Amino acid sequence: MEDRDWLILQFLYEQKSITKAAQALFISQPALTSRLRYIEGYFGIKIVHRTSKGVHFTPQGEFLANSATEMLARVRTIKEHVIDMSNSVAGTLRLGASGYITMYMLPRLLKLFKKEYPHVEFKVTTTWSRDIFNLVHNQDIHVGFVSSDYGWQGQQHLLFEEPICIASTNEIELKELPKLPRISYQTDSMIKALVDKWWREHFSEPPSISMDVDKLSTCKEMVVNGLGYAIMPSMIVSNTESLHKIIITDKENRPLLRQARMLYHEEVLEMNVVNAFVNFVKNTDFPTLIRSQ
Repeated sequence: MEDRDWLILQFLYEQKSITKAAQALFISQPALTSRLRYIEGYFGIKIVHRTSKGVHFTPQGEFLANSATEMLARVRTIKEHVIDMSNSVAGTLRLGASGYITMYMLPRLLKLFKKEYPHVEFKVTTTWSRDIFNLVHNQDIHVGFVSSDYGWQGQQHLLFEEPICIASTNEIELKELPKLPRISYQTDSMIKALVDKWWREHFSEPPSISMDVDKLSTCKEMVVNGLGYAIMPSMIVSNTESLHKIIITDKENRPLLRQARMLYHEEVLEMNVVNAFVNFVKNTDFPTLIRSQ
């Protein structure tokens, strides 16, 4: 059995189609079918039944497919430890980050780290903070960067915290907000809940949403072009002199803060490449890094 055979079982079980699995693995259908026959011969069992609607796994085949993730993870761990035995900082870092951190921080950070450690490669997953939390917890990634605190019990490091502000091209007063066009964007659920709570504490009517865009960067451009105001992290608009900013505060007049954190398990620091990366991150000035983008 080769590594790719476990990949074939994993993808075929997910896709339930030889055509789709072959496309996902960038191999031909005959090549995939050939390897599938080899696997069946290796174990002496029937793995799938073909039908007009795709493939159906036998009980034995389903057991092997469910074991594929575990086997691939085991092989990956063995490779990482073999590389780590050389005492050099090399190998592949598996990272996860929220979209906000990926756009405004991660590329520059990885560039600087790779300049110092040129034999390191990266595998990066970008998704919501809650999903990054789960990826770190399940050890699918070595290190995660999140924009919200989901109660992580392992090792963590506060990267930075920034006030949330109202940004607009024209000066506005807070009492006018419900009547003004607001540009909304998709964000982490905990950040959205924080802003929504602030709104309910200050206004008895809902905001007037004129646009609902997918990304924070798109929202910023809409605001810069005078199409409405937005409630967003202050750091990304700090260098945009054309915008007026109002830091929003809670009932105790404390600014609402967005915190970015690095999450990891203590045991991953046994790997040279992860240990070097974590220490590199801890010594990085992130507000300066973001503003330099």
